[in-house]
Amino acid sequence: MKKITLLLGVLFAAAFNLSAALPQAGEAAPAFAAPDQDGKTVSLADFAGKKNVLLYFYPKDFTGGCTKEACGFRDRMGELQTNNVTVIGVSFDSADSHKKFIEKYNLNFTLLADTDGKIAAAYDVKMPLMNMAKRVSFLIGTDGKILHVTSAMNPQTHFDEMKAAIAMLPKN
Repeated sequence: MKKITLLLGVLFAAAFNLSAALPQAGEAAPAFAAPDQDGKTVSLADFAGKKNVLLYFYPKDFTGGCTKEACGFRDRMGELQTNNVTVIGVSFDSADSHKKFIEKYNLNFTLLADTDGKIAAAYDVKMPLMNMAKRVSFLIGTDGKILHVTSAMNPQTHFDEMKAAIAMLPKN
């Protein structure tokens, strides 16, 4: 019984250790296009040559950590915009769920409905055996290359790491 428990523990840990397969800094960010909370298609190409993109994946609208993270980005939006950064959140939730999430928490950025999981698959952030994305953020430069990746589960770690990465962006 102890061997089975140990084996299951090892398999569970391996299943959730996605960091080795994530796209890394210096690589081209995978292209994406998906509907936002208003049903409008948003793609990475929309920002090419214009804006840095903080693309963050999160498990689910209206959950504790995801709400904290979304509100944290909302509260930091002025600083992010000053640094030519636009925020895009992605989860498996529907556009309608995103619209309600945005309205309830007065979010001031785009949320994409990745209901088929194609964006999460392209960024290798899908939780195994679940229709949810892992909490991972990518800072993507105006040239479409990944500048920084944060994969800690703690929203505050995301804010701190992204703030440091954004501070390193070239000033216009």
